[in-house]
Amino acid sequence: MVQNLNRKMPYMINRIREIRKAKGLTLSDLAEACTPPTTAQTIGRLETGMRNLSIKWMDRIGTALGVDPEILVRSDEQPRAQIVAELGLGEPEALSTAREAILPTEIAARGDGAAMLVLEVTASVGEYRPGDMVWLRQIQPDDAGAAINRDCLIPRTGGRFTFGRLIDRKGTLVGILPSQAGNKQQVIDNPPWIAVATMLVRPL
Repeated sequence: MVQNLNRKMPYMINRIREIRKAKGLTLSDLAEACTPPTTAQTIGRLETGMRNLSIKWMDRIGTALGVDPEILVRSDEQPRAQIVAELGLGEPEALSTAREAILPTEIAARGDGAAMLVLEVTASVGEYRPGDMVWLRQIQPDDAGAAINRDCLIPRTGGRFTFGRLIDRKGTLVGILPSQAGNKQQVIDNPPWIAVATMLVRPL
């Protein structure tokens, strides 16, 4: 069998540190949560790749973090979910630098290759609470009809966003009713994309 030796093999990226920090845990916290407990130094070595991350260690750390062990590593070819904006009492504010979000296990398991966007909620807005993470899937503006009466994030000029219920579409115009109480409908012409809310992750 002839193999294509020029094909780039995916590089697996260790995600223990980013998941640990996203959950607000120190090295010592994670070490103590393992069964049986280990040391902060050992966790640090596993995070940096100085110690081999075996299947056994993935199971122990995944259980301690409360995540599927498979999400502790990802391929560099795998799309990354990005937190692109924060929703407060005003319009959503774009982050100066997008942050990677931890992909929930049930979404990662779909493996459809589609990257997702995430809106982080920082204030009580409509049905949303501080700490909520709104996961959105990008669609083309031509498919906006399928998103009517769904919450959507839409980019605007100047690096701004609008988030709310998509209530109308006429040609290249889309109408959004912002989530903040008392705000009037906003009409956006020819947005480059629309991101439809598909899942809400709320910390207990």
